Amino acid sequence: MSKPNAKRRTYQMTKWMRIGCAAALATGLLVSLAGCGGNAPATTTTAKKKIVVGTEATYRPFEWKDEKGEIIGFDVDLAKEIGKEIGVEVEIKNTPFDSLIAELQNQSIDMIASAMTITEKRKESIGFSKPYYDSVQAIIVKEGSPVKTLADLKDKNVGVQNGTTGMGVAEKLLGERSAKIKRFETCPDALNTLRIDGLDAVIADKPVAQNYLVNNPDAKLLVLEDTSLEKEQFGFAVRKDDTELQQKINDALDKLEKNGKIKELSVKYFGAK
Repeated sequence: MSKPNAKRRTYQMTKWMRIGCAAALATGLLVSLAGCGGNAPATTTTAKKKIVVGTEATYRPFEWKDEKGEIIGFDVDLAKEIGKEIGVEVEIKNTPFDSLIAELQNQSIDMIASAMTITEKRKESIGFSKPYYDSVQAIIVKEGSPVKTLADLKDKNVGVQNGTTGMGVAEKLLGERSAKIKRFETCPDALNTLRIDGLDAVIADKPVAQNYLVNNPDAKLLVLEDTSLEKEQFGFAVRKDDTELQQKINDALDKLEKNGKIKELSVKYFGAK
């Protein structure tokens, strides 16, 4: 009887070893799958050798395409300098402004560098770096326009770029569903429409409006400031849980500010800052 018992014990040990191995493999597979899903740890972004940076390349001087079709600008150069500091390659991806946050959240891009204003509403869904540029909204009108202040736009047709803080200003003044608000895919589209009498005014970031006039001296447009419009700050955006990349961007901005690189880029693209 001893031999059959020994065989039975050997069979039972082999059976349990197989079950244990299967369980271990299943556990490892689950961990592997979890690492590939949308809930992957924030460290996965900075572990890459390259980060994809989304920008809307019609917002000169922050980002636009040159005569060769290459995307250039203040934000683009600064993002590349940040990449050097972090030790990663930076790929620039042209993306419509109102799609940038969705592209970031679905991981099509890793970072937004597109003159994006830091707002409490946006911070509910994405994370921001420390501010890197101070701006303000401006009112752009044709020469001779009776419009002098924001309040003068209450019964006017106002052009804005879709998804921008300029759109938010117009919606607050005229109402979110107002037919007086004309939304455009790009800021130049809105300003070009203003030039041909299609609008009474455009609300946009002041440096972008000023740059448009420099490059279109025959536009016969004026840039107006209104003290009721609050100052804004631009930041680079990352996924809300990507705190490691967020911190690395902040550290890089600190270094680039101290070594004078940000000032150098400001002089290059804005004349002075």
